[in-house]
Amino acid sequence: MRLRHIEIFQAIRQTGSVSAAAQLLHVSQPAVTKVLQHAELQLGFPLFLRVRGKLQPTPEALALESEVEKVTASLQGVRRLAKSLRRAPGHSVRIGAIPALALSLLPPAVLEWRRDYPDIACELSSDHSRELVQKLLMREIDLALTLNFSGHPGLTTQVLANGVLVALASKGYWPDAELNQPLPLADLAGAPLIGLSSADPLATKLDSYLENVDPAPRVTISVQTYSLARAMVESGAGLTVIDPFTALGASTATTCIRTLTPPLPITLYALTRADEPPPHMLATLLNIASQWAQKQLATL
Repeated sequence: MRLRHIEIFQAIRQTGSVSAAAQLLHVSQPAVTKVLQHAELQLGFPLFLRVRGKLQPTPEALALESEVEKVTASLQGVRRLAKSLRRAPGHSVRIGAIPALALSLLPPAVLEWRRDYPDIACELSSDHSRELVQKLLMREIDLALTLNFSGHPGLTTQVLANGVLVALASKGYWPDAELNQPLPLADLAGAPLIGLSSADPLATKLDSYLENVDPAPRVTISVQTYSLARAMVESGAGLTVIDPFTALGASTATTCIRTLTPPLPITLYALTRADEPPPHMLATLLNIASQWAQKQLATL
């Protein structure tokens, strides 16, 4: 199948008819019919059958669909990359951060940075670490801030700050006399936890830290983001172990924070592409972000 065949195939699958596919692609109905017929002739089997006035995919078409979607996704990636390459350097900066940092560290750091660079357009986005790495490699962002990174040959890493994971619990979970003391890891033995999804790198790191705690803590509620874990604690759901940036944003009226002993280290990374120098103004932003991060961590 050629790319034009795939485009027509996808349009008909989405709309259910040749006429609607033609409208979607802004071409004439005979043009769609002609391309479809040519595709079926080359393949040697029909892709659609008319059933009650609508085009239904044949079993062969359904078998092709997953591979067609892969080609379509790759083509969209090429288009995104081409669009990114057209962008004039120096006129804008695109910054991505994991949700925990996008809600806590990014706003004050960017606000201070823009005082020195008011004419630079700034585009902010939030995503998980894997997606941020992919966006950097596809040149969809210029800088990524994350707490989870295992290295990539196409990216350069800069450490902005070092901190520790903390325990965040609903008010009244711990006796008042213990609130100013670090929480021993042994006290988490068998405890019910609001935990992160097993696919999250921080969850994997936490599991490795807690592997000697016996019995292991029990994850009774699993969430996708650190901010959702914090929200559950704020609502009175119990205890979680999360990054300090997210925890420090919790309401002090409804939650309490305790560091852990022994401490569980965590690192704030800035990622940029290795094959090109980052825009010069990013050096200032990284310095500001590092200062803000260390200021926030010092409050612990």
